[in-house]
Amino acid sequence: MECISVFDMLKIGVGPSSSHTLGPWRAAERWIHELKAANLFDQVQRVTIDLYGSLSLTGKGHATDLAVMLGLSGADPERIPTDTIDIIIASITNTHKIVLDNQRIISFDKKEDIIFNRAFLPFHSNGIKFTAYAETEIHTSTFYSIGGGFVVKEERTVDAENKELKKEFPYPIDKATELLAFCQSENKTISEIVLENERSLRTDEEIDFELHRIWDTMLECMFIGCHTEGNLPGGLNVRRRAFDTHKRLNIEMPYTTPQEWLESIRNSEVKFRQILKWVSCFALAVNEVNASLGRVVTAPTNGSAGVIPSVLMYYLVIENHDANFDDIKKFLLVASEIGSIFKKGATISAAMGGCQAEIGVSSAMAAAALCDLLGGSTEQVMIAAEIAMEHHLGLTCDPIGGLVQIPCIERNSMGAIKAINAAELALDTDPKNVKVPLDKVVDTMWETAKDMNTKYKETSEGGLAVRVNMSDC
Repeated sequence: MECISVFDMLKIGVGPSSSHTLGPWRAAERWIHELKAANLFDQVQRVTIDLYGSLSLTGKGHATDLAVMLGLSGADPERIPTDTIDIIIASITNTHKIVLDNQRIISFDKKEDIIFNRAFLPFHSNGIKFTAYAETEIHTSTFYSIGGGFVVKEERTVDAENKELKKEFPYPIDKATELLAFCQSENKTISEIVLENERSLRTDEEIDFELHRIWDTMLECMFIGCHTEGNLPGGLNVRRRAFDTHKRLNIEMPYTTPQEWLESIRNSEVKFRQILKWVSCFALAVNEVNASLGRVVTAPTNGSAGVIPSVLMYYLVIENHDANFDDIKKFLLVASEIGSIFKKGATISAAMGGCQAEIGVSSAMAAAALCDLLGGSTEQVMIAAEIAMEHHLGLTCDPIGGLVQIPCIERNSMGAIKAINAAELALDTDPKNVKVPLDKVVDTMWETAKDMNTKYKETSEGGLAVRVNMSDC
């Protein structure tokens, strides 16, 4: 089992997909490091990239080819100015040259050097192979993007490192029952347990700095999405809805920054219909930014990145106007731990488990974290996560045109509303009366994933993806 940091579950990156964009981007970076470690980097004259399975079937819609080129170029997905992405890609496309790691210029033709293979590799649905040539082939490596921006090789070297890391964690956790046991034996909350584990990796100052950066990225993403009008790229001509919804909600107080915007919403009308619209607006905003190659936080994936920030924003602007960074910190710590339990016991990859692995997990994470902030016990927090996932079981991944737009964007608003509902149900539940433990729903989600037909696992070969054609849009 893996030892997963908060900052593994919540990563800053570029949309539209953590598994199909951020993962291949990181794989390209790792491969460049391999070339340098083997003293082969200066010999490279040409590279080819083979995409397999889901990466091939929906790669163009998810910008996998663009992500690979950006990764090979040495661009950092956490910090690259997103308005420079088109410039870099246009330069590579027009000159037929790429600057490996921003150091070495070689010939590159994306139409010939990026190969889309429909075949699935045995290890995982998202396979990607890099090959370097001098006069002949000199180095090749195959990586697998397993969801949430996580990248592994078949020999599971990353897992091996995590097993060693796990020995340093004071509270190693694989299952919900283990988390509950630590909370009870140590008389600590979930966020306190997670924080102690995180302290074995970073100082308190580093933890707070990174959590601030995560939240600032989430808030800015919502702000940008709510203030950007027009259609999304990709050919479906999907109109951005967050802008229109936000406009109709009529904020009266003036603002110029994301934080001032948050404060102005706190002074807005809060009837039930307005609350529903605000939560949906926040979620739509994030995933519209994601769909346009904007910067988002994987939570736990890019396709489900809108659920957690929208539910946290709901708490800040509706439930508790006095909330501060301490509340944000607790929310993110709890959410990340619930996400890691699903990743260890099941999957957070839609290519492996359908959308239940993305929206379902993000909804469970948000429900648990919200329940915690609303005063729920440890048991109730886990009940909230279980309820949220239970009502996403079997949710398929069938993106039209391979784009993270329809039905993906809307699903974030639905996942957020379900999370809030699940938290409230959990708060009114006596743990003694619970019939379905969280670990059982994790197991069930994984069994459902294995039983699910491949055409409903991010391949765009079933469901809405074939019933609704690009021409219909």
